[in-house]
Amino acid sequence: MERSPGEGPSPSPTDQPSAPSDPTGQPPAAHAKPDPGSGGQPAGPGAAGEALAVLTSFGKRLLVLIPVYLAGAVGLSVGFVLFGLALYLGWRRVRDEKERSLRAARQLLDDEEQLTAKTLYMSHRELPAWVSFPDVEKAEWLNKIVAQVWPFLGQYMEKLLAETVAPAVRGSNPHLQTFTFTRVELGEKPLRIIGVKVHPGQRKEQILLDLNISYVGDVQIDVEVKKYFCKAGVKGMQLHGVLRVILEPLIGDLPIVGAVSMFFIRRPTLDINWTGMTNLLDIPGLSSLSDTMIMDSIAAFLVLPNRLLVPLVPDLQDVAQLRSPLPRGIIRIHLLAARGLTSKDKYVKGLIEGKSDPYALVRLGTQTFCSRVIDEELNPQWGETYEVMVHEVPGQEIEVEVFDKDPDKDDFLGGQGQVHLRLEWLSLLSDAEKLEQVLQWNQGVSSRPEPPSAAILVVYLDRAQDLPLKKGNKEPNPMVQLSIQDVTQESKAVYSTNCPVWEEAFRFFLQDPQSQELDVQVKDDSRALTLGALTLPLARLLTAPELILDQWFQLSSSGPNSRLYMKLVMRILYLDSSEICFPTVPGCPGAWDVDSENPQRGSSVDAPPRPCHTTPDSQFGTEHVLRIHVLEAQDLIAKDRFLGGLVKGKSDPYVKLKLAGRSFRSHVVREDLNPRWNEVFEVIVTSVPGQELEVEVFDKDLDKDDFLGRCKVSLTTVLNSGFLDEWLTLEDVPSGRLHLRLERLTPRPTAAELEEVLQVNSLIQTQKSAELAAALLSIYMERAEDLPLRKGTKHPSPYATLTVGDTSHKTKTVSQTSAPVWDESASFLIRKPHTENLELQVRGEGTGVLGSLSLPLSELLVADQLCLDRWFTLNSGQGQVLLRAQLGILVSQHSGVEAHSHSYSHSSSSLSEEPELSGGPPHITSSAPELRQRLTHVDSSLEAPAGPLGQVKLTVWYYSEERKLVSIVHGCRALRQNGRDPPDPYVSLLLLPDKNRGTKRKTSQKKRTLSPEFNERFEWELPLDEAQRRKLDVSVKSNPSFMSRERELLGKVRGQDGRAGVRAGSCWYQGYSPCEEGSTPRDPLEVTLSPLQWFGTSM
Repeated sequence: MERSPGEGPSPSPTDQPSAPSDPTGQPPAAHAKPDPGSGGQPAGPGAAGEALAVLTSFGKRLLVLIPVYLAGAVGLSVGFVLFGLALYLGWRRVRDEKERSLRAARQLLDDEEQLTAKTLYMSHRELPAWVSFPDVEKAEWLNKIVAQVWPFLGQYMEKLLAETVAPAVRGSNPHLQTFTFTRVELGEKPLRIIGVKVHPGQRKEQILLDLNISYVGDVQIDVEVKKYFCKAGVKGMQLHGVLRVILEPLIGDLPIVGAVSMFFIRRPTLDINWTGMTNLLDIPGLSSLSDTMIMDSIAAFLVLPNRLLVPLVPDLQDVAQLRSPLPRGIIRIHLLAARGLTSKDKYVKGLIEGKSDPYALVRLGTQTFCSRVIDEELNPQWGETYEVMVHEVPGQEIEVEVFDKDPDKDDFLGGQGQVHLRLEWLSLLSDAEKLEQVLQWNQGVSSRPEPPSAAILVVYLDRAQDLPLKKGNKEPNPMVQLSIQDVTQESKAVYSTNCPVWEEAFRFFLQDPQSQELDVQVKDDSRALTLGALTLPLARLLTAPELILDQWFQLSSSGPNSRLYMKLVMRILYLDSSEICFPTVPGCPGAWDVDSENPQRGSSVDAPPRPCHTTPDSQFGTEHVLRIHVLEAQDLIAKDRFLGGLVKGKSDPYVKLKLAGRSFRSHVVREDLNPRWNEVFEVIVTSVPGQELEVEVFDKDLDKDDFLGRCKVSLTTVLNSGFLDEWLTLEDVPSGRLHLRLERLTPRPTAAELEEVLQVNSLIQTQKSAELAAALLSIYMERAEDLPLRKGTKHPSPYATLTVGDTSHKTKTVSQTSAPVWDESASFLIRKPHTENLELQVRGEGTGVLGSLSLPLSELLVADQLCLDRWFTLNSGQGQVLLRAQLGILVSQHSGVEAHSHSYSHSSSSLSEEPELSGGPPHITSSAPELRQRLTHVDSSLEAPAGPLGQVKLTVWYYSEERKLVSIVHGCRALRQNGRDPPDPYVSLLLLPDKNRGTKRKTSQKKRTLSPEFNERFEWELPLDEAQRRKLDVSVKSNPSFMSRERELLGKVRGQDGRAGVRAGSCWYQGYSPCEEGSTPRDPLEVTLSPLQWFGTSM
């Protein structure tokens, strides 16, 4: 690597190249220096150059005396000369320090590995991040790309400054009309990325990177205002910091990433080498002031909570949320006290040692708080409370610095002493019912200098329309002032428009949202002209859904059509205090007991309270279930050929589906160009834009399946409307179309409709499809604690596996800890919530099972909002996990079945109708044909009493789309026991008048029970007009012994001539004896089908 002469140490004699190693063709005399003592001719030009250099140096020193001469000529005192000399010496010292810093930084970047190897004694703060932390990678390949792109970036910057920035500066002020950039060079030293850290598993829809950047550049930018002969510029700059880059949302279409967000987590360090008139900024006092002002400008643009958003796709949703997302939470910082501080005050030239006047600076990102000054105290008691918003976890850090207040420069009190802090994490809730509890809690909290907050308000200021013009019909320069009580924040000014677009976010702490108001003033940038006003009581947000108002607001004292578009989001600050134990007051015995196992000097922070509930991100639990119904196809092309292609056959088609990383495949329909599959598939989807369902149709062959066409369906329409039923034309083939039905199922946090959902699923489920899901289970796995150690002393590397049925999810592995934090979520389709379990295992990498947990989902069904959010103890007896289990019932709105709230119980005498407690049987939609059953009914209670022979429960339904009659045998109860042992019952179904095997169906046999459960489905393929002429015979039988072929008839369903039609539903029916004494066999159950699609009975 090349090195400039002034940038590094001179090479040692051993490093000098020897004569034999000179390049071929290079004469040795080229490296030799002339000997002054030799008889060679002296170098005349060299002597002249040295003389010129001496004269130049003498002239510069002579120029220093000119100010002294001028001061004497105008009669000024010697004090002015000394003051000017002091300014010059200070400027020279600051300048030399900057130049030395630039040289050292360039030397470090030029030969980083060699200097790192030589200076491993440096502290961790001085080492590159990839040396200090093993999870930070050294991305040299990325630096090579940046170095290759750097010259072209310089061309872009030159064009940007000359064509965009310079005209804007000239138009901002009449005195700057001659402003121009005379030189723009980024130099040859590119920005370097010292280390890259990727945070995996934070959210599935984003990629999060931390770039440790270091720029020590020879940039040179010169500007000139020709009107005033003023020149200024920058020559050399340093910038060091951690830049976080977030790629989100991830979408299912190119360019895969919807937008890029970038920001500095903490304020970067900046050092600028000025030239021209800006050399004055290097004067002591002005130097730190100028750097601070520039850093404030950068912080207002690129330091949290501010961020730069670059959309990569058009029409990106939730741009405001990406540009200014809600905080992750609030930290309430109690700055209690300090002790053992250093004494900085000295008297009588240091002979008498005094104390200090300490105060503390608390900083998180751009949020800075300064405590009061305690005079003459080395153990100060502050007792102050601050509230800060946390936007990024992990990443942000709380910084506390203690200073000694002095008249000139405050002294830093680091290196000795301890600071006592108490930190409280406040979760953000969208539940307005928690507000009263929070307000009562805050009444008992003593807080200064400000009272504790109960909520936060985030205002997304988007745009305005039709603002009034200024005098002379001039366009205004509107800006907005937003105020809550005595806190006012201002937006930027948008010039020369009455329809401004701001796209800014503002955040306020609220002490009592029930009584506070948001005051909005739209003004011209001069603040003298008011363009509109709005006063909004914050109590209005408490009644809004999710505490959000997203709408246009009409402005008062403005034009008739003047309005302002804002999105207001309120969140309640909730502190779960159930497990918080506050420490004793500092100064009391035991208040400063430091943990003997972790004696850290310099700080003392109370152990944070263990959270009682999880804190998932806003995307948790927002998934939907897409139900894909592949119905049929028409006019497919024939691919089968026989006898060498002379005989044209058909095709054996099947369908392949791809969505959200999953694939599905239908069954094969043999020899059919108009196949009917009638299969249902389900997949969990999110609201990420750009997703598509890919459908392909193939012809099944022995060797390679032939392609029959494809089509794609954008999920945007389905996710917005909830339902899509279309014939789709197959692409890339001459003919063919496919009939699909797509439905979005949104989970509902209520168990009231579960029984109805289970029954509807049993009705619409097809024979060739898997059992349909009745609920969606969302799991947020946050952390674990107190896991057993490996071999008694070593920490494990734990991960967790979540399993429901045959579906599993594995979390990331957290290295060497007994208290891992996973922060991962998973979702599962649940078919039978009453019987399924969530199986959790915590395992160590290479150490086996650390603990397990089995959570019956039936516990969720009785929980509030179908949600459990707490610590669970592992079965091993050691260790706990904090997780959130949330169940949502999947209610179909387009199944053709609509639930009603009545059930029926039938016998031979009368009819009654009573409400059912937990949902009812399905009800027929008005558009469906009608199915009636000729039966009479008797009075019944909610649970109809069983007759002398028992009852059987049936559901009967005609499926018009498949042209099938469907019957589901649910079970029997209270059957009669004729012998010593209970019977082995089964149910036999027969369609009359045919009594052949083709129409006969029967359930499996249950052993030794009087209340068997079958839940078996049977189908008969017949058109509706034929089904209307059939009767269903239902018999309950038992096998007396395996040696006998006789079947014991336990009972039949008694049917008579119908005098009343029964609405569709599942009902219990009384059984009767087929041959009672003194009577003839009764008629079997008669089911007459007139035009009705849905029917259910229960016996």
